[in-house]
Amino acid sequence: MSLQPPRETVALAATDPVHLRVIKRAALFLLGPVYFLCIAFVPLLCGKRRGFRGWYWPLVKRACSRLLWLLSIRTEMTQADSAALAADTNSIIVINHRSHLDGFALMDVVPDAKWITFAAKKELCDAVLLRHGFKGAGLVEIDRKSGPVALETLTAAVRAMPARRSVVLFPEGTRTNSESLGKFKAGAVVVARTTGRTIRPIVIHASDRLLPRSKHLPKSGTIRVEVLPSFKCDHSASVDEDVARLRNAMMAVFDAGLCR
Repeated sequence: MSLQPPRETVALAATDPVHLRVIKRAALFLLGPVYFLCIAFVPLLCGKRRGFRGWYWPLVKRACSRLLWLLSIRTEMTQADSAALAADTNSIIVINHRSHLDGFALMDVVPDAKWITFAAKKELCDAVLLRHGFKGAGLVEIDRKSGPVALETLTAAVRAMPARRSVVLFPEGTRTNSESLGKFKAGAVVVARTTGRTIRPIVIHASDRLLPRSKHLPKSGTIRVEVLPSFKCDHSASVDEDVARLRNAMMAVFDAGLCR
């Protein structure tokens, strides 16, 4: 019989004492909007300057880390996984999607040597307060109303990226509240096969324990991020077979995390 505490208990273990959590959240509510509005408006002033993305993206990364710290949320990733991600090139990153915390957690643990960007739906990029920040940070704008157009846009963006940079995709398409992973869409596999890139799967554990889909204020605790070996598409197989193989590899790791 295992003497280890249930994984859910470990995830929900508060990272700070109560009084410190209260102070941090008060600071977040008082100063957070001002700080993050500054992050959003910086591109208005500096977006066209040479080398803007080179320093703005690390600024966004630090903002994500500070947000998690103020929420008393800790992220964990092994040194081996961090080294693997730092050395990763010519890939597309896919992660499971359980919570609004997933992107923040990934940004917090990604090593500086690895450059990432995200695909964002066009509606977000059209929002007045977010438009310049998203475009300045190099997010890939996707029009989800037309699948072929979205794939064409994403493929062109990936082809134009340096090998060091990877776009992050959520193959489930949206947050899922099922016990295991949801059904995967084929977009990441199609783009990888078209561009010749590999896929780097990343599994995020316990983010939904801290911020379930029906809640707006996260609990304190720990999110664990696990980097899987590179996934190479098999051009002798169908797209659906590659999608199923990718999902099975990620699902095995995710389900194993539930049982720890």
